Amino acid sequence: MSFGHGGPHGDGGGFGGGGQAPDWNALAEDNARAKRRRTVLWTAFGVVATGLVAAIVATVVVTVNKDDGKRTDETHKSLPPTATLPSPSTSASPRFSSVAPRPVPSPSEFLNSAARDTAPLTAAGLFPGGEVRLDGGTYEKGPLAATGDCATAAQGALGGVLSANGCRQLLRATYTKDGVAVTVGVAVFDSAGAAARAKEQARGNVASLAGSGVPVFCRTTVCRSTTNAFARYVYLTVGGFRDGKAVTKADTEVFRAGDELSTYTFRQIYARGVAAASRAAASPAP
Repeated sequence: MSFGHGGPHGDGGGFGGGGQAPDWNALAEDNARAKRRRTVLWTAFGVVATGLVAAIVATVVVTVNKDDGKRTDETHKSLPPTATLPSPSTSASPRFSSVAPRPVPSPSEFLNSAARDTAPLTAAGLFPGGEVRLDGGTYEKGPLAATGDCATAAQGALGGVLSANGCRQLLRATYTKDGVAVTVGVAVFDSAGAAARAKEQARGNVASLAGSGVPVFCRTTVCRSTTNAFARYVYLTVGGFRDGKAVTKADTEVFRAGDELSTYTFRQIYARGVAAASRAAASPAP
């Protein structure tokens, strides 16, 4: 038996002898119907799948919303009740004493009279240290002296004026700078009134104080002197050259030294009053 050359689908006797040929039109119609059924099925499947996806998304959204609602409720429940929240301060307003504080006394109140100016007074205490630095430079401190016989530490008519007004003590210190020497004197009285009278009546000058390397000066030559008063104190200066040269108006270094040391002495006296006022202010009220 021979299969021929057409193969199983050849147009000859590949299927054996005497067989009927297939109806190609009918096969084509069946194939078309099958294709239409597949198209309808896929369309229906797509619609169903789309509906399922939408339903899943809606379910997720609803679930999330429900969870958010639960969390919001739980957050509200976790807040402390109103009663436990901090309330505005109810502390009492500050109260101030109706008693006015004592006024701070003026330093001059303690320096105007011996009754209140009772702190120890010495030349070393009034003129401390070994030097003093002022605007004009550094002045070296020389000898110190103190006496209860004020007239013996004065020159000319000043001695009589001091004694007549009741001078209790005369303190002196000498300062030098370059070739200039200045002696500062502080006369102490019982009251500010007595000191003021002594200042107005003053003639002559405080006696210069030599020693500790400072030669005698301003005893037999022209020198420059000043006289001032504060509270119960009269403070004086006499200044000139260490070599005994006479002072003229052109010798500005002598004038400056005398003025600066006079101001320094006033400050020392005033500081004494400040210290007394501070002690009084710190003491308990009577």
